[in-house]
Amino acid sequence: MIKKEMIAMLLAGGQGSRLGVLTSNVAKPAVAFGGKYRIIDFSLSNCINSGVDTVGVLTQYQPLRLNTHIGIGIPWDLDRNIGGVSILPPHEKTDRSEWYTGTANAVYQNMEYMEYYNPEYVLILGGDHIYKMDYETMLDYHKLHNADITLAAVPVPIEEASRFGIVITDEEKRITEFEEKPLRPRSNLASMGIYIFSWNILREALIILSGQKGCDFGKHVIPYCHKRGDRIFAYEYNGYWKDVGTLRAYWESNMELIDLIPVFNLYEEFWKIYTKSDTILPQYIGDTAVIDRTIIGEGAEIYGEVHNSVIGSGVYIGPGAVVRDSILMKDAVIGEGAVVGKAIVAEGVNIGAYAELGIGEEVPNEKDSNIYSFGLVTIAENSMIPPYVKIGKNTAVSGRTTVEDYWEGVLTSGGTLIKAGGKL
Repeated sequence: MIKKEMIAMLLAGGQGSRLGVLTSNVAKPAVAFGGKYRIIDFSLSNCINSGVDTVGVLTQYQPLRLNTHIGIGIPWDLDRNIGGVSILPPHEKTDRSEWYTGTANAVYQNMEYMEYYNPEYVLILGGDHIYKMDYETMLDYHKLHNADITLAAVPVPIEEASRFGIVITDEEKRITEFEEKPLRPRSNLASMGIYIFSWNILREALIILSGQKGCDFGKHVIPYCHKRGDRIFAYEYNGYWKDVGTLRAYWESNMELIDLIPVFNLYEEFWKIYTKSDTILPQYIGDTAVIDRTIIGEGAEIYGEVHNSVIGSGVYIGPGAVVRDSILMKDAVIGEGAVVGKAIVAEGVNIGAYAELGIGEEVPNEKDSNIYSFGLVTIAENSMIPPYVKIGKNTAVSGRTTVEDYWEGVLTSGGTLIKAGGKL
């Protein structure tokens, strides 16, 4: 039997519905980030940088882009004969077929995979956070405290603590209580959704709780283990960590990359972030281009102005176009004279000549003000914006729109335009 000290189970099946039209056709971990990466690259890079060479990636929602990106794991040195990366979608069993109904349920359904490697420890990760963490240091902490479960926790401002699952610890950092999004938090240590389990503890808990519908680590497994007296410790992490689960957080974390001294450095030699790199032409900056405070991906072709933005690979920005405070993903086209302000433009979008995005006053979005907010314009992948139209703030557009779809050529602030074939 193969024996691994620690394997990772990376949960990458979520839709990421709070990212709105950005995740209509792609799982949240596969969304582009920082001009050349995808969100899942950070968890995978952390694994190989930490010496974790066996990773099961649990996929479900819209998995094609994710599967293609990961492949056999070559960019992360996870193409191994023993171990490496394995894509683990829901699969048919002898007596039934079942979707993953919760984080713990997804891991339970892959018990055979874990038993094959017979690990001493299992690392549970999400595939949708931006951070760098040495899981080996966390494992050392787990062993030092003779823990059954170690939960990674990050200090957050106390006024924001009610947005998170909060842990309360004693002086040894052993967890004494959990509070899920408490109105009056008694601690500022927020769970990061990263756990190390001693294998026998995890296996037993998953088998006992297997009948629970929607079984989840934070809501069911951890409280169950705590109630039965397992030793659960908090590992305090003080580095950069960002849950990019909302459009605002996603936009802000991209913008933080372009600071002169970024809070989160993508280019450290000793902790590289690896990704699948396509073989494409170098970027081209035309004579008329004006660029400042901008990340530019390979193969981009720029003739207009770009300020304070993140530009993906293969993006075209035409003459006279102006892009500010925006994220343009792979292969987006910005037509001549178009103006794009504070927008998230997904892959393959075509914005017509002299169109204007991000105009007017801020008005709450009519369909979903919790998702489309913060003054952003969000354009779903492969959408088409016709020439000369104007689009306001807190808006979302999906599909190949024509000028007839815009009232007098305008989508006012707070508007949502989903064309046939597009998805909200």
